[in-house]
Formats: sequence, C-alpha cells, structure tokens
Amino acid sequence: MVKRVNPAAINALKEALSLIYWYKRDLRNFLIHALDHPELVGRFDWQDTYKRRIVDDLVELLARNQEQYLDDLLNLIMAVTDMEDFSHLEKLEDGQSKAERARRAVKALRALSQHYHDSLIDSQKRKRQREEYLRKSHEQALFTAKLEELYQRYKEMASSSEPQKRGYMLERLLWDLFDLFDLDPKASFKLQGEQIDGAFTFEGTDYLLEAKWQTKLVEAKDLDALAGKVKRKLDNTLGIFVAINGFSPDAVKLHSQGRPVLFLVDGVDLVAVLEKRIDLRDLLRRKRRHAAQTGNIFISVWEMHT
Repeated sequence: MVKRVNPAAINALKEALSLIYWYKRDLRNFLIHALDHPELVGRFDWQDTYKRRIVDDLVELLARNQEQYLDDLLNLIMAVTDMEDFSHLEKLEDGQSKAERARRAVKALRALSQHYHDSLIDSQKRKRQREEYLRKSHEQALFTAKLEELYQRYKEMASSSEPQKRGYMLERLLWDLFDLFDLDPKASFKLQGEQIDGAFTFEGTDYLLEAKWQTKLVEAKDLDALAGKVKRKLDNTLGIFVAINGFSPDAVKLHSQGRPVLFLVDGVDLVAVLEKRIDLRDLLRRKRRHAAQTGNIFISVWEMHT
C-alpha cells in the first residue's frame, strides 16, 4: 500500500476534476458518489464559490490528511481515471474543445497514477476481507448465543417437574435447532390421519421427524409407525426418530434389516450438538452415511470417526 500520493498526481487530479464536469451540480454529485466520506462535500459553499476553488480546497483537505483520507483520495483518482465518456461536455457550447481538454487531463492523471490505482484495488480487497471477517464473526457470535440458549432450555426441560410436557417442548426445541442450522423445518402437522411431529429438508432429501422424551426405551412399534409413514411418501423421503433416553436394542436390530428408511438420534447425540461438539448437519450426514453403508440405523456420536 502506498504511503502518500505524490504532489504531481495531486495537481493532475485537481486539473482533471476541474475539467470533467462543466456544471457544479454535476461535479458535486460525482464527488458524493466517489468518496467514502461524502459528508466532506458539504463543507464547501457550492452556491457562491468557483468550481476550481472548491476542487483545490477539497483535494488539499484530502492530501493534507492522507492518514485519514487516503482511501478517499485513491477512490477519487480511480473514479476520474476510469472516465472515458465526455459526451456531456460535447453537448455544450464549444463542447469539442471542452471534452478534449478534459480527456487530456484525465489521460495525464492516468499516466501519473496507475500504481495508485493498483494500490486501491489491493486496499479495497483487504477492506472487503475485513468486512467479511467481521460479518462472519458477528454471525458466529449470534449463532453461538442462540445455541447456548437452546442448550439452557434443554437443561431446564431435563430438570422439569412436569415431564408430561416434555414431548411438546422437545418438538419446539428441535424446530428451533433445525431452523438455526438452516434446515427449513416444518412444525407438527396431521395428514390423512397421520400425526407427524415435524419435517425438514436436508441436501435434497425430505425428512419426517418423530420425537419422544420418555423414561423407557423406544420400542420397535414406535419405529414401525414412523417407518410406515415414510414408506407412504415419495422415494426421496427418510425418517429421523429422536428419543432422548434411547432405543431398545431389539428395535434397532429389527429396523436395521433390509433397506433402512430411517435413522436414529438419542439424547447423547443431541447434547453433543448443543455443546458444539459436532455440527448438526455433520451429525445427520454421518448417521445417514452409516445407515446407507452398513444397514445399521443407529450409531452414537461417540462412535463416529473424525
């Protein structure tokens, strides 16, 4: 990055700015759009001050304070040197002469400032990278705060004195969790006599969701019900059964036979997501891959290879 713009380029910029627009209002609009600090334009008396005097004062302000306004100065140089169309001048009286003078002034500035142009490109690239980093950092902070809020809700549910309400609360928690991970969740719905706790879409596949928070292990008949609902849908539909306290070994074994249409998530898996030990999308992807490759519809997060 350049430290300072040299005086020759400063003088060439003044000359070009004085010539590229005939009317002060056009020059004013150009400056407002070219500067990172357009409020500087309002410092000058555009009504009663000559155009060249405004240009001199503005460019001198930028040049004397390059530690603060270097990007503005380079932006202005870039905006002027990018100009190729001077038809707005050609329409005026003696327009060809006015346009030619502006064209020569811009050409002279271009010859003196090419390396400044390149420096500004680098500066703008770094600025965009900084802005992108800050944006992602902000989004990550919001994401982490929301995930921590969901984990706190989960812990409150686990210690609740009203366990009969956990099922509904779990559905709401899962909806919020899937929404946080951009999985397009749908709330519970009823279709042709079938009650479905929820649904979502992930990597081109639609999923039906069943969730239970009960003391006993989920049995085969519960998995049968979800598998039946899945099989009545289109081929690209799978099911996910979330059971906080787990599944009976017989149920897992029975539904791991043949072609699996669902896979399983327990409380350990869910807590691992809430504790940021694994990304929800990665968890689902690995469970689906394991079921597809082995036929086994359940693998704990702790058994997964990194």
